[in-house]
Amino acid sequence: MINYVTGEDIEALAKSGNSRLVLGPNDRLTGIARENCERYGISIVAPGSDTSAASPRSGAGSHASPAASFVPESFRPSSAPARVPRAGSGGSGPEGYDIEAWRAEFPILKEAVHLANCSQSPQCDRTRAAAEAYLDSWGHMGMDWDRWVQEVNLAKAEFARIINADPEEVAVGTSVSEITSTIASALDFGGKRRKVVVTDVEFPTVGLVWLANEKYGAKVQFIPAKNGMIELDDYSRTVDKDTLITSFCDVYYYNGFKQDIAAITEMVHAQGSLAYLDAYQGIGTHPIDVKALDVDILSSGNLKYLLGIPGIAFVYVKKELIPYMRPAFTGWFGQENPFAFDIHHLDYASDARRFDNGTPPVLTSYIARAGMAIINEIGTEAIQAWTDRLSEHSLEGGRRRGFDIASPQDVRRKAPTTAFRVGSDSHAVEVALRERGIVASARGDVIRFAHHFFTKPEDLDYALDCLAEILKR
Repeated sequence: MINYVTGEDIEALAKSGNSRLVLGPNDRLTGIARENCERYGISIVAPGSDTSAASPRSGAGSHASPAASFVPESFRPSSAPARVPRAGSGGSGPEGYDIEAWRAEFPILKEAVHLANCSQSPQCDRTRAAAEAYLDSWGHMGMDWDRWVQEVNLAKAEFARIINADPEEVAVGTSVSEITSTIASALDFGGKRRKVVVTDVEFPTVGLVWLANEKYGAKVQFIPAKNGMIELDDYSRTVDKDTLITSFCDVYYYNGFKQDIAAITEMVHAQGSLAYLDAYQGIGTHPIDVKALDVDILSSGNLKYLLGIPGIAFVYVKKELIPYMRPAFTGWFGQENPFAFDIHHLDYASDARRFDNGTPPVLTSYIARAGMAIINEIGTEAIQAWTDRLSEHSLEGGRRRGFDIASPQDVRRKAPTTAFRVGSDSHAVEVALRERGIVASARGDVIRFAHHFFTKPEDLDYALDCLAEILKR
């Protein structure tokens, strides 16, 4: 397993009066750490060197005890006393779960720092085993549709558990694009209420679907973003008695800005508008209770913080609304009895299955269920407690390094995504980070570090050090 020595580790070494850094065979020294060694006159003892014969570099403090050698926090066994963290560093570890045990289930964490959870979560042992279970079923059975459809239904139930919904209120699709189109096709834009309110911080697919429905009578109005955020007052100024549905996201994909779902839902309901929540960018990192929030419709894909892959998405529709929604975007699995093979009669399912379309995504359902089961096992409350502490650590680390931070500075208003402005060629920064063993995600002019429940503070320190080195060049 690769370990990282960061610039902060070297600062701690210098303050302790030590003059040598002893590296092990799996240790990696960041550029900032190496510069700090030069600055403080600290000698670097390479793997395999005779530490008893090693002498400090020129300028090293002669008062330091030669017997003392620095061991970075991430190298120490769990029984060793940890370095006192700086303010906002996240403390010694999460409460409620064993982070090291969980990290062991994600193979990539043995060789890289994974901070791209806002784009794609890493593969874990359980999701890989789920994929192999489907392949085994297919390989040995040839066709096992009863089992496969059961797995789709189990994935729906696992998603329902995350948001405190009934499984009968959850449908499945292949993407949020498909799901949003299905929901839009179930609305009537021919009456007085035909206005669709959308914000500028939605993922493009959502805004595009609503715009495409203008040919059916929808009138789309966007709420502009201000400093990368949407103010609550702008909802009250925009949503009115002509609004049929208000479409808003939980988290802004660009900078991690997190909205107040409860306040928005209450506000739009006061005007008689439906509340449609795109939860894709944050679900799995904080509690979302659709019953307590009274959200009407919620959609999400699976490949980000839910630990899945592309090709599957879910939608919740409040059971009281289902009988009144008749989607034109439909398919045979949206019928009460798909296996009746009745081509002449449209017979919608009585529950949320009416928002299913064609043949369901079977392989991805296996993987999605396995990933979501992990989220439910740990619990979103525990995940939020840890990721909020990591957000404080990331923000503080960015400020200390002089980064231009695009994310909200108040942790209560942000998800685990922390965005740093790096200029127009953010993809080049993403590639440079990848060369240093860091998986991050570029969007526009920012690079995003998106941690999860398995991320450690030293992962962020290493990534921040590497980003500082890259930007300096």
